[in-house]
Amino acid sequence: MATYLGDDLEFLEDDEFDFDEFDFAAGDAPRPNKQTNDTSAVEYRNGKDMQGIPWERLNYSRDQYRQMRLEEYQNYESLPRPRGGMDNLRDLVWATSKHDVYMPQDYSVMHWSSLLRRGKQVLNVADHLFPKQKVRGARPLSRMQISTMAVKNNLLVAGGFRGELICKYVDQPGVAFCTKVTGDDDSITNAVDVYKSANGSTRVMAANNDCVIRVFDSDRYTQLHRFTLPWPVNNTSVSPDGKLLAVLGDSSDCLIADPQSGKEIATLKGHLDYSFSSAWHPDGHVLATGNQDTTCRLWDVRNLSASFAALKGRIGAIRGLKFSPDGRFLAASEAADFVHVYDAGAGYAAAQEIDIFGEIAGVSFSPDDAEALFVGVADRTYGSLLEFRRRRPYGYLDSYL
Repeated sequence: MATYLGDDLEFLEDDEFDFDEFDFAAGDAPRPNKQTNDTSAVEYRNGKDMQGIPWERLNYSRDQYRQMRLEEYQNYESLPRPRGGMDNLRDLVWATSKHDVYMPQDYSVMHWSSLLRRGKQVLNVADHLFPKQKVRGARPLSRMQISTMAVKNNLLVAGGFRGELICKYVDQPGVAFCTKVTGDDDSITNAVDVYKSANGSTRVMAANNDCVIRVFDSDRYTQLHRFTLPWPVNNTSVSPDGKLLAVLGDSSDCLIADPQSGKEIATLKGHLDYSFSSAWHPDGHVLATGNQDTTCRLWDVRNLSASFAALKGRIGAIRGLKFSPDGRFLAASEAADFVHVYDAGAGYAAAQEIDIFGEIAGVSFSPDDAEALFVGVADRTYGSLLEFRRRRPYGYLDSYL
């Protein structure tokens, strides 16, 4: 359920949050209607709010507002009644290195460099878009609202609220391919993915509210597969070896299927509501699924009869899941306010909690070394990109102190 801080936090009339593994580094990102300035790590350690919220000038303290949110936040529940398109299906933050992050802003996708401390527009979807590749199925698009995206191996893929699909190489001008994958304007593109198939080829996958999964090659953007499900598909993810496909949607069950044929291999039972996110451990043995029932369940693909763990959120659905590239951490973001970072090496029993305010647009580890964790906040007043750096002990430096 979308709630905005500006609706509750009004300006008054008169004129160490700490982690075992990740430390706050900076609160950076363009904010369309921002009332605050960016926050550096030094300013945060000196007492400034990491989101730049001026609590001393507001009608609540941070602790008071947190308690109010815990008591009043209403988690969206889908069962037993059906739902239409959801406006907060998100996976909108993608890091390509510890210094480079991509995320939407208004009708564009921005590249943010934490080294240069500035952003650059890489995709503008406010006007007409024309595909560079004249292939079957390609068609121009106009004024698209981005619903989901993925950036891997220099390829940016974005989906839209009216069933649009865009593929663009971030280092090249123009759009390589764009189309509407459905004829129904209500068939939102809920999820996109860029992955390696079992034979090593790069594929693009799109999942939509029309109950269909579509798979394209990344050379000519030919549609290779079309899998139809009995319910709207909210999320898909392919295992690291390209041999298993996780399918989640408007069902309490999750499916494991063959990504080549679409044939069902197993049904995962245990969630109580609709599912919206999934992630594979880099070793391919563990699948994490996030659900509207406020839990993340962990499944061992060698024994799918039941999940081996259920990780509970604080206030809402688990909308985003990402494993770090080394497999050490699992980040689970709720729809708003909380991101949980679990230690996979400790059997997921140890966790850090990132306590913020606002709708969460996405989370992403840096893919090269897991040194950075980025969290996007989509609040219209205090929207930001928060950067956390992994803490490491460097005892050999003590001799210089």
